[in-house]
Amino acid sequence: MFLRIDHVGIACHDLEEKIAFYESTFGLTVVSREVNEEQGVKEAMLHVAEGEGGASYVQLLEPLSPETAVGKFLAKRGEGVHHIGYGVADVTRALQEIAGKGVRLIDSRPRHGSMGAAIAFLHPKDVGGVLTELVEAPRRSS
Repeated sequence: MFLRIDHVGIACHDLEEKIAFYESTFGLTVVSREVNEEQGVKEAMLHVAEGEGGASYVQLLEPLSPETAVGKFLAKRGEGVHHIGYGVADVTRALQEIAGKGVRLIDSRPRHGSMGAAIAFLHPKDVGGVLTELVEAPRRSS
């Protein structure tokens, strides 16, 4: 079902500071910046590598306010890994298959994600305490 680790989502207090750190320390490059009002974050996707199943990224997330999911995460746990995103070929089919195995879904259907992807989250209590995101990359036109 999983094609690759699409990204690791990292919650941070200061997006610009963390971007500078990842660029200077690891040599990563920002490929996308977005404000996602629905999810309450400013984010940056930094390219890590290309693999057989597609690219992998570090996703840096700064909350738009303390009341957002990422804002609450930071207040409770501090900066660090917020979620893991796995690439899938078809997020709708993956959701159906996973739900059929008894895993609770946060999203019963896909929603808009970074860089035009279709995404959905699984409940962390059913995935070993890890907030898990399914990511279907947008289709590239030839």
